[in-house]
Amino acid sequence: MVDLDDACNGPAVQDIWMLLSGDAASMREQLALLLEGYRMFMPFDDRELSLVEPLRTLRMICHSAWVAERWSDPAFPIAFPWFASAGYWSQQATQLGEQIEAMRDPPSLS
Repeated sequence: MVDLDDACNGPAVQDIWMLLSGDAASMREQLALLLEGYRMFMPFDDRELSLVEPLRTLRMICHSAWVAERWSDPAFPIAFPWFASAGYWSQQATQLGEQIEAMRDPPSLS
């Protein structure tokens, strides 16, 4: 695992959470395997697991903000045509609501 995102400045989970996908059971299984391998080289503070969903939520918000800040660049409406649609923002609202629920039930290894 290479820490390209934070260059060893952030919590270890910052790089690990982005590898998780699927439903809660799948993510628990993936996380257990990732941490098993990670711990072969470095200690991991299990308290960081509570950061997974807040970090995912922050990334979602930051991505939309990144596109919005650059929307006046002619390349952005071409590259992200869905960004200005009502459907995109409806989906974002739904996903952020799901993230609120996910933050209430952070991932664990059990």
